[in-house]
Amino acid sequence: MIVCPRRFEQDGLPARWLGDIVGFNANEVQVATEVGFMQGTETGRPAGKIDMVVASTAGDAMQWFGLEVQAVYFSGPGMQTEFERLRDNAGQAAFPDAVRRPDWRSSSAKRLMPQLQIKVPTLRRWQAKMAVVVDQPFFESVGGASANPSHDLGDGDIIWMVVGLATDGREPYHLTRHHWEVQTLEASSERLLAAKTIQQQAFLNLLRQKLKPIA
Repeated sequence: MIVCPRRFEQDGLPARWLGDIVGFNANEVQVATEVGFMQGTETGRPAGKIDMVVASTAGDAMQWFGLEVQAVYFSGPGMQTEFERLRDNAGQAAFPDAVRRPDWRSSSAKRLMPQLQIKVPTLRRWQAKMAVVVDQPFFESVGGASANPSHDLGDGDIIWMVVGLATDGREPYHLTRHHWEVQTLEASSERLLAAKTIQQQAFLNLLRQKLKPIA
């Protein structure tokens, strides 16, 4: 499970992989990071960015694809004390000193889905597409591979790219290309939401348990 977005940068794997998927010449692939995409209506200042843009500028034409990276947030106490122990013990890892868990909900429905719903419709108008890079546990948490995954770029708006972590006899773990498929924005949003409203009576029962007098 990858909790730091910088981890996806190993060997430029996402950009190289996306270039291969869309048919760019490996020698012509270029990357731009943190590209301004929105600006405040009052200030005119940047108000939203695309994590990366992968492009080919062969000849006079330029082809490009947006690329968003989504790691997994965690719930629980911060990790400052553990980083301090790493610093004080010459980088030797220590057993976690607090209980934490992956927060799939915050990572998917609360973070990634709004980003896609804001950016993809505009890219669709511009006749461009968005790619999203996540790791295997993240992708499994939102349904995993489709029953009949499409590799046709014309079948959707979003190219899902799923990386794995492997050793293959090497240390440390390194990123691998695990799975990719194309989905529409609507299908992607549905899988990221991955929740449904509980029944009214169940909600009322829960509400009664939580209600308290105002202090």
